[in-house]
Amino acid sequence: MSLVPWFRWSETPHKLTPRSPAELVLETLMMELAWQIKETEKQHRERENEYRKIRTGVDYSWLASPPRNAYDLSPGERLQLEDACAKIHPSYCGPMILRFRQLIAEYEPEVHEVSQLFRSVLQEVLEKMKEEEAVRKLTKQWNTRSRGTLSLTTFRTRSRIFPFTSDIRTISEDVERDVHPTPRVWSMPEFQMHKDQ
Repeated sequence: MSLVPWFRWSETPHKLTPRSPAELVLETLMMELAWQIKETEKQHRERENEYRKIRTGVDYSWLASPPRNAYDLSPGERLQLEDACAKIHPSYCGPMILRFRQLIAEYEPEVHEVSQLFRSVLQEVLEKMKEEEAVRKLTKQWNTRSRGTLSLTTFRTRSRIFPFTSDIRTISEDVERDVHPTPRVWSMPEFQMHKDQ
């Protein structure tokens, strides 16, 4: 009987598959949420211990073993948050984490409020992404539309210029009659509108 199958080092090492940016963003944001929940629980326990110490006057913290994490996200809530995190563009990941940490420091939420705060920051970032995408689309439409309307191939006008028709009055006619011409009016060619029906 060979012992080779028992040894793991005889197998070829598994290569890590490269992950997409969306997967990295999802993993980073969910790790940040889990870490903030853990830190909030830790701070909550420390506050309770301090309060108990003040109330009883005795410190038994050396005797107690650190409790396990009491709060965990429900599977449905975790899936909803993961789905929302997957929509976040990688360029928004860092600013979102900074905003989330800022709100955690500002409000000092309870443990069960951390996921709600995270969800509100997610919605904020998603709305900002939608607004910027709408602005980008409008800018693109404006740029393509303005190029199209100013091009010579699409330029049409209903007014036609007839510079050599006999009913155009000239400045010399006004001089001969001793009438002072109004400025610029007679120097412009006459425009006539033709109805194309």
